Amino acid sequence: MQFPESWLRAWADPDIDGQELAHRLTMAGLEVEDADPYAPPFSGVVVARIESAEPHPNADKLRVCRVDDGSGEPLQIVCGAPNAAAGLLVPLARLGAELPGGLRIGPVKMRGIESRGMLCSARELGLSQDHAGLLELPAGLEPGQDLRQALDLDDTIYTLKLTPNRADCLSILGVAREVAALTGCALRAPDVPRVPVTIDDRLPVTVQAPDLCGRFAGRIVRGVNARAATPAWIRSRLERAGQRPVSALVDISNYIMLELGRPTHVFDLSKVQGGLTVRWAREGERLELLNDQTVDLTPDVGVIESGRGLESLAGIMGGQDSAVTLETTDVYLEAAFWWPEAIMGRPRRYKLNSEAGHRFERGVDFSTIPEHLELMTALVLDVCGGQAGPLDDQVVNLPAREPVRMRLARCARVLGIPLDAEAVGAVFTRLGFAYERQGDDFVVTPPAARFDLTIEEDLIEEVARIHGFDRIPDRPPVAPAVMRAVPETRCGPHALRAALAARDYQEVINFSFVEEAWERDYCGNADPIRLLNPIASQLAVMRSSLIGGLLANIAYNAKHRQTRVRVFELGRVFARDASVADGGLAVAGVAQPTRLAAAAWGPALAEQWGEPARPVDFFDVKRDLEALLGARAAELRCEAAGHPALHPGRSARLLLGGRAIGWLGEVHPRWAQALDLPHAPVVFEIDAEAVSERIFPHPQELSRQPVAVRDLAIWVDADVPWQSLLDTLRQRIAADGALSVVKDIKLFDIWREAATARQRSLALRLWFQGRDATLEDRQVEHCVQSLLAALAETHGARLRS
Repeated sequence: MQFPESWLRAWADPDIDGQELAHRLTMAGLEVEDADPYAPPFSGVVVARIESAEPHPNADKLRVCRVDDGSGEPLQIVCGAPNAAAGLLVPLARLGAELPGGLRIGPVKMRGIESRGMLCSARELGLSQDHAGLLELPAGLEPGQDLRQALDLDDTIYTLKLTPNRADCLSILGVAREVAALTGCALRAPDVPRVPVTIDDRLPVTVQAPDLCGRFAGRIVRGVNARAATPAWIRSRLERAGQRPVSALVDISNYIMLELGRPTHVFDLSKVQGGLTVRWAREGERLELLNDQTVDLTPDVGVIESGRGLESLAGIMGGQDSAVTLETTDVYLEAAFWWPEAIMGRPRRYKLNSEAGHRFERGVDFSTIPEHLELMTALVLDVCGGQAGPLDDQVVNLPAREPVRMRLARCARVLGIPLDAEAVGAVFTRLGFAYERQGDDFVVTPPAARFDLTIEEDLIEEVARIHGFDRIPDRPPVAPAVMRAVPETRCGPHALRAALAARDYQEVINFSFVEEAWERDYCGNADPIRLLNPIASQLAVMRSSLIGGLLANIAYNAKHRQTRVRVFELGRVFARDASVADGGLAVAGVAQPTRLAAAAWGPALAEQWGEPARPVDFFDVKRDLEALLGARAAELRCEAAGHPALHPGRSARLLLGGRAIGWLGEVHPRWAQALDLPHAPVVFEIDAEAVSERIFPHPQELSRQPVAVRDLAIWVDADVPWQSLLDTLRQRIAADGALSVVKDIKLFDIWREAATARQRSLALRLWFQGRDATLEDRQVEHCVQSLLAALAETHGARLRS
């Protein structure tokens, strides 16, 4: 928010300088981002009156002016401005003056005529970009006055960086309330005039949506002169607040919004047929706005309608059909309270930069609507003339201001300073809060303008702000350092991150809200959880998978010429689940499990001389996952299954101890092509909780006996997976004590006569080791035959000759 210091001091004028005032505001949470003079530095510029302006004898576009600069002797100045005329008050840069940009004024001859100074435009003084002619100064100034003093150009322009909860400070009145509370100076209350009602005209208004509009007020004013000039003091304040003056009626509406924080709207009454109806929009309706943008409306957007059609986007922007023009003679002045929840996100959805919407979606004072309309009406009558009708005020559905309790002991404990009840009561009194003492508790009823006061901590923050954050001593908290025993079987999030980082992955943190297309394409989720107020139109739903974010990370790096990317993320995902109930960290109907996902793309190994380059594949990433699981890797099973984001023949469902924990596979070629990747990444996504439990290590004595190794080649049907064979072998070993000498089994070769062959040959390597004695050949042979028999019985396997 931008405003001049002089405007603020007209409401609250503490006995401190501007620099100290900016510091006080910043330390109270209203950060002053900039505090600069309105005009850039220049010197030697005074007010001057043009006494005569004659054509230059040697140039068609120049004039020779005689100028009174207050020195007693007229100056001769050659000027090329088209508006140079006798009687005009303009800025004069005297000889020796220095203008913005380092331009120094000296005597010159222009086409043979001497010029002793320069008459200036607004752009030459750095006041605006207007270079069409000389800057015309208001009447009443005396020649010779220093221009900076005459126009108060040293007025400091403050720019506040407000947090979203402080909508009450989006006005001069709101900031002045803060200044009065911080410094103890007097706050000038606005003088509410009693506007004489001279006509009895009314415009009927029907509010059909109480959840959209809680209060609606307005009045008719007839016979206004829309061509009237906006008073110089209003124009000056608007310009210094960053607003461009437009016309008297629009300028008055903007002025009321900036000064009082009250967004209003002015309808051209001749363009409004019948009365007004406030309702929710219907599907398929369209509205042309004041900025000439036509928007397609949805049922969650509020509108104001008249007999001829839609007139306004409620609380955001007026419509083009009922906009006031310089020909307008009758107007309807409107001010309303729109529920913040009904406005939130709508301006951003339509890409509208609306001052009204910015305020209404944060909450606007609903108690002072009639008073502010009276002030606005008085300004309209003073500037544009006319006759005012009675004020109609409908109170439909206002927010209940629920009292908030603050415990004095809790406040002192949170802030870390001793506070007595009188000091806290004085803070609330200076802030204008109505409160009641109940022992050492304060029960505060929040003002209508403060939508940010809902819990005890909000009141504690108010005490800290007014007491002064800089007055709270910087003392570190003292707490006993108790070492907590960490279960050895528990692998926390930090350990999971460290394990993946050790496998050459880099951690990323992506948004929890994603593009809707990601949910549809990568997750097959047709009904994702939607955000009511997304920060960007494309980030409109909550993620149910981490894969989309990792693929976006890889695509971004690939576009920036990175050839090898390995990333992982540990974070929450969100899915609908009717069994979830509300809780401290839970939302009814929404499951929020923590997932761990990783993606690898590019060469399996970084470029080197020892190994030839090859793309990363399914088994490389599976090995990384097994390393993450440690001793539990033996429990991991890969089951062939389909996933919307993965290649149908190169993906697997992951099971750990018989429980499904996630997915592993190569990204579907369709999505790799959509991301413009020359080859597909390999990804896995697992339930972080499922892999956080480890097996407690049990030390065992190592055998000193030699190891016997045997190879076994078998024929088996091509559709029998290796995992099934391995499970059969392990079951037989567990059931037969004589097979306890089998220490390991590995598959080292697969062969088939042709790609279409119905059987394939698998070559297994078996390791045998006795505990107390060296194994004999007959024992080893018995074990081999027993294992072969198990495979033959279960899978029809036969020995390959």
